[in-house]
Amino acid sequence: MIVGTAGHIDHGKTALVKALTGTDADRLAEEKLRGITIDLGFAYADLGACTPTGAITGFVDVPGHERLIHTMLAGAGGIDFALLVIAADDGVMPQTREHLAILDLLGISRGIVALSKADLADEARRAAITAEIQEALAPTGLAGAPVTPVSVFTGEGVETLRAALATAEAETAARPADGPFRLAVDRSFTLAGAGTIVTGTLLSGRVTLDDEVIVSPSGLAARVRGIHAQNRQVAEGRAGQRCALNLTGEGVTKGALRRGNVVLSPGLHAPTDRIDAELTALGSEPRALGTWFPARLHSHSVETGARIVPLAEPIAPRERGFVQLVLDRPIAAAVGERFILRDVSASRTIGGGRFLDLRGPARKRRTPERIARIAAARTADPACALADLAAIGPVDLPAFLRDRSLAPETGPGLTTAAGLEPIGALVLSQRCLADLRTGAAATLAAFHAEEPDLAGMSRERLRLALTPRLPKDAFLIFLRQEALAGRAVLDGAFVRLPGHEVRLSPEDEALFTRLLPQLQGETRFRPPRVRDFAKETGIEEREIRRVFKLTQKLGRTDQIARDHFFDRSVTAEMVGILLDVAACARDGWFAAPAFRDRLQNGRKVAIEILDFFDRQGLTLRRGDLRRINPHRADLFDG
Repeated sequence: MIVGTAGHIDHGKTALVKALTGTDADRLAEEKLRGITIDLGFAYADLGACTPTGAITGFVDVPGHERLIHTMLAGAGGIDFALLVIAADDGVMPQTREHLAILDLLGISRGIVALSKADLADEARRAAITAEIQEALAPTGLAGAPVTPVSVFTGEGVETLRAALATAEAETAARPADGPFRLAVDRSFTLAGAGTIVTGTLLSGRVTLDDEVIVSPSGLAARVRGIHAQNRQVAEGRAGQRCALNLTGEGVTKGALRRGNVVLSPGLHAPTDRIDAELTALGSEPRALGTWFPARLHSHSVETGARIVPLAEPIAPRERGFVQLVLDRPIAAAVGERFILRDVSASRTIGGGRFLDLRGPARKRRTPERIARIAAARTADPACALADLAAIGPVDLPAFLRDRSLAPETGPGLTTAAGLEPIGALVLSQRCLADLRTGAAATLAAFHAEEPDLAGMSRERLRLALTPRLPKDAFLIFLRQEALAGRAVLDGAFVRLPGHEVRLSPEDEALFTRLLPQLQGETRFRPPRVRDFAKETGIEEREIRRVFKLTQKLGRTDQIARDHFFDRSVTAEMVGILLDVAACARDGWFAAPAFRDRLQNGRKVAIEILDFFDRQGLTLRRGDLRRINPHRADLFDG
């Protein structure tokens, strides 16, 4: 369990932590000189018999000064239990209320109040302060939390408080450690003989020695050389523990790692600077939060500038609504994590909430579909959230898992539990898939009615005509599934219904059969042109051209250049050669001679073929060089 202190400056938080643990959490010389906590302090203790497992309780001691609230927030995000400290002589003070509001916004509902400096108050004063405390707690998640009088000077109540914390430790369920690893960095320093050390709360998963990790958002790669968890050297750290990691790797230095970084499993590295969220404005705000309202965002140990964009009406004091947070710089975050917003002068807390979508769009962010997706993301259970999102439209499953810090191997189970159908990286609801199939059949039927002489509709035209519009790779998988089920026929770059078939007349078929051997044999990469066929067969050029044009419409040939037709299977073969040439070329860029040599063809014909592929969008040209367009690489797949 991680216990976080909270409370007004000079109410005795650090002294109380020392009395409970024996550790002085003030580690800086300036802190000792001034008698106040300036930076985060940490202490650890085995609280005794109430924790039969011998669990070590970690304490995060935070500053109480109003100017150091940002430091307090850096340590508040990972705590399990709040120790709110209120001095009996002062009572509830401004920073007490602000800390309490922050704890409430962070969703912390377990805690205890230590009525410190109890030796300075008589029973009447204690009773009055206790009533004041309970009134302050009433509208928060800590309502009803016990109030324990304590005095580090006389020792009163210290053992009672320790026993209460020990009981809370025993009741604290271990956080699941089966997901990917994430640790929020709150300190970075260099230790002689060890190297670079980072400390922080392990938010999810587990970390072991020699794990390869990424420091996000910078993307710096590192290896874990040593681990301390709850102040003990261990071989593995688990979710919920405070850990110190000894990191090594190229570029891994104290200066390269800082508070606000997140050390994580490589698959989770996907920084964002535009997040859709649910925001609650505090009642202390003087006016509603309107579009482009400036603020400082705090989440775990990160702090950055942000602009608030309400996705409906401005957020009035004590109201809750959806917003988009446009950040000054990318951060590492996860869906469901809590955040706090403070004003840019760091004088007050504005509000807080939860991240709901890490990939907020810059445009069309207020559409009904977009709002529905944000609302669906509020569901905490992953399978339910996935089902709710898929009811609105296709969901990118790998991105869904990554942004929620879920292991990739959980995907199939979640898909089944949500009753969804996978199509490549997407998952679709049964209704969405049925609508897609119905739409494809209706669109193809209408196309065949309008263009009865054409073999089929182009794949890309069909993709753009359907709702929802799938990405190209997923759409190709969908078409192949439809073809396998007998609901569609794929013919190169075209799609048709099984019952639709255009045929040449017997006479035209006989002529094409006569010409076909020269399109498919050894001369397939340099077949005769229309005039050559006419001279060889004695048939008029216009008749040969007419038949070739018909076969082109049927997807059996391709007109590479004027009066120069290639068999469709040969076109597909040349695409394969192009892909291989590009794969062997430096940076993927290749010149025409490399392709010409593979075809053992003349330069003129090779250039004509490449120009054809340029027109089709298969290749992208830059001067005399070309490369494959990955978005069109499957254009001539069967």
